[in-house]
Formats: sequence, structure tokens, C-alpha cells
Amino acid sequence: MDIKNTLQDAYIHHVLNHGEQPKSVYLFAKENGMAEEEFYNYFGSFESIEHQTWKDFMSHTIAEVKNQEIWAQYTSREKALSLFYSFIQFMKSKRSFATFSLKQAGRTLGTRPVLKGLKTEFENFGTEIIREGIESGELMDRPFFANRYKDALWAQFGFILNFWLNDTSAGFDKTDEAIERGVNVTYNFFQRSPVDELFDYGKFLAKNSGIKMPF
Repeated sequence: MDIKNTLQDAYIHHVLNHGEQPKSVYLFAKENGMAEEEFYNYFGSFESIEHQTWKDFMSHTIAEVKNQEIWAQYTSREKALSLFYSFIQFMKSKRSFATFSLKQAGRTLGTRPVLKGLKTEFENFGTEIIREGIESGELMDRPFFANRYKDALWAQFGFILNFWLNDTSAGFDKTDEAIERGVNVTYNFFQRSPVDELFDYGKFLAKNSGIKMPF
């Protein structure tokens, strides 16, 4: 294990045992056998440790799901479901840290700073599977809106993460149900709907009947 990972593990161990961040970088570095200035070679603050840790959680999960033999055969919807289920499963052993970290970060109108690295990893993944879905015809390539699909998927992920942190059901069964319902509802929106049929029909009439349509 390299020094960076060692510091991450030591930090997680500290906050879980003490219920708070270390008193100072100086004391934390000393406890881990290094000078304070050496700590800054790897992280700029305790918050940056949490930022990197959350990012690593997501990148690890993405690598794991993509390593499945059946991955290439999955639809875009199935790939999204696989990531959501796998991330929550992976996080079960890290629930106490997740609770501490997000409580420490507090509530904000946007993405919590500690989750910004994770969000980048997630959105790159989301963009990839959505593009695959559009290219295969599974998802509707709507002008203007298709570029926002990844944002809807991220919003769903944020909801699921918060739902899980408050879930008290045995085995977090309610979270599994929320994932299934939430991802499927989101993907139903991404797919072709009667509204798309109506829109196409309107364009057909405008082009072939001389009737002016408001779009």
C-alpha cells in the first residue's frame, strides 16, 4: 500500500474512532510517522483526503462493474442499475465513514465539495453509457435535452445516496427498491414516448400539409 492510501486509511480510522477530524495536520502526521510538510506532498487538507476517498470509491466501483464478463451485453439501463446496486453494496462496509463525511460537509444547494471528484467520475460514466444507449436506439436523442440526461442520472444518484444513509430497513432492502424504481423511471423518460410521436407527427404535418406548427 502506498503512502497516499495509508494516509486515507489512517484518516478514516481516526474519524471513526474519535467521531471528529484530527486536531491538526501536525498531530495527524506525527501519529503516522511523518513530518507535517511530508503530509502536504499528498494532501492539502483533511477535506482533500475525503474528496479523494469518495472519488476512489466511485472509480473502484466503476472498474468492478466494467470487469463483469456480461458487461458488454448489458443495455444502458442495465449498466446504470449495475453501478447503482454495486456502489451501495460496496459502501455498506463504509457506511459509518459516509455518514460522518456527509454530515461534516453539511447541506448545500449544489454538490457537496467532498463529492465533486466522485461526481466527475460518475458523470463520465453516465455520459458513456447514455451515448451507447442513443447509438443503439435504446434512448431517444432529443435536441437540447439529450445532453442533460447525465444530469438527471446524477440527480437520481444523489437521491439514492441520501435515501440509503437514512434507510433503516434490514439489509437496506428499501434502498434496493428505490434504486430499481428510480433508475427505471429515469430511463423511461430517456426513451421514446407518446410525446415524441406527437412531436414527430406535428413536424410531418408542417412539412407536408402546409399547416404551420408552433415548433
